[in-house]
Amino acid sequence: MKLLGYAELIRRFSLDVLKPTGTSYLLERGHRRSQITEGRREEFYPSRDNPGPAWTDHLLFALRQEGVNLEVLAAVFRVAPKAELTAWIRSIPTSRYARLAWFLYEWLLDSKLRLPDLTQGNYVPVLDEDEYYVLPQAGTARHVRRQRVINNLPGTRDYCPLVRRTAELKICEALKLDEQATAQVNRFPAELVYRATQYLYLKETKSSYAIEHLSVDQRRTARFVALLQQAGGLECFAKAELIRLQNAIVEERYAARAFRDFQNYVGQSLGPARELVHYVPPKAEDLPALMDGWLTCCRNMQNGGVHPVVTATVAGFGFVFLHPFEDGNGRLHRFLVHHVLAAGKFGPAGVVFPVSATMLKQMPRYDTALEVYSKGIGRHVEYQMDDHGNMQVTNPTVTFYRYPDLTAQAEALFGFIRETIQTEMVAELEYLSAFDTARQQMREVVDMPDQRLNLFLRVCLQGKGHLSKGKRELFAELTSSECKRMERIVQQAIKHLPPLTKA
Repeated sequence: MKLLGYAELIRRFSLDVLKPTGTSYLLERGHRRSQITEGRREEFYPSRDNPGPAWTDHLLFALRQEGVNLEVLAAVFRVAPKAELTAWIRSIPTSRYARLAWFLYEWLLDSKLRLPDLTQGNYVPVLDEDEYYVLPQAGTARHVRRQRVINNLPGTRDYCPLVRRTAELKICEALKLDEQATAQVNRFPAELVYRATQYLYLKETKSSYAIEHLSVDQRRTARFVALLQQAGGLECFAKAELIRLQNAIVEERYAARAFRDFQNYVGQSLGPARELVHYVPPKAEDLPALMDGWLTCCRNMQNGGVHPVVTATVAGFGFVFLHPFEDGNGRLHRFLVHHVLAAGKFGPAGVVFPVSATMLKQMPRYDTALEVYSKGIGRHVEYQMDDHGNMQVTNPTVTFYRYPDLTAQAEALFGFIRETIQTEMVAELEYLSAFDTARQQMREVVDMPDQRLNLFLRVCLQGKGHLSKGKRELFAELTSSECKRMERIVQQAIKHLPPLTKA
């Protein structure tokens, strides 16, 4: 088998790039087929689909059959003969794919080819909106007269992630999870929803800290809850506001005044002078341009009406992969998810989805969403570590971070949100509703003060619907008959309720 498209361009020009999400092969014999091997897509083409021997033949094949890979294209354009590319474009100037290669060369390299502007032909989009999440033509997409293309890329040449419209993401969109959430919430009285929401803020806060194995005191909890309550109403995609948010969720002595000016990493200690490095973020000198691009990209997607969950993926996961602060990156990553969902009116107003609680319950799945990207980076970054744990990256790395494919992360986030809405959030509402009913029924047995009634409920729940002999002594004022009737009410309340994650 021979390599085709992007894989052949990588081989032919010895490019140091992240491995594409799929690989195409040319068969000497056999028929067209696809397969998934260890999570990677492989496409096999019969001999009649041989694109030809020239590198421009494989460029055309890649753009036509494999889509847009900005990282590989930027690397190819830097080293491939410019004269050959120019001649190829000149030979088919009105071809959609030639125009696309021409535009992307000039956009990615910020350099012009010696070609005259086109004066005829329809405008064509850079990204196929059936294959990618793009900026809408009626909104923030830009018409480029030179190549007569519509630049619907979400980001800038400094930072431009892509999310592919996979079959799984199309199914997730069709579920209309925001409408499901609103319908579920509308089943319950407004006062109950308000009380449940206050608890969900607390649960989300503690779960977000627990993911990082951090304990949280009342003061830090209150500060994070206050941020969650403001989600959707802040200008998060401005540098000053992002720094303010970081300051609000970390210990004062680690509050940042700017994006980091040193190399950080994600890892764990295996003992003195022994660090297991899981992920190396971009170099400090590369961070300003990357962060400016990320901020612009998030604003473009939010203002352009890109699906809120996809925008939340780019905001949350894009941020944590850039890791611009010494502390608080993970918590801010999860907060940004809530912010984008709230700003995009995804679900009922004022109701927080406890997504971190779902992530905490499904940590292997959450870790996988992070590692799909971080492990690819790890294969290309070279570094040295001194005795004090200070890291120095020794090779150029900025190109590995500029154009991430965040499709896997979008699929994971959709899954977490779906599980949260259909299970975690509903369970909290049903739990509170059931015990509101139980309290009312218990009060009909004995009109107890609220504090005593809540104590009875708490200790009875600890005993799975029964008061132990020792706990029974706490309620000496109750008769045995009253106790048993109240125990039966609690038992009935918990009989059909799912287990809940403790906040």
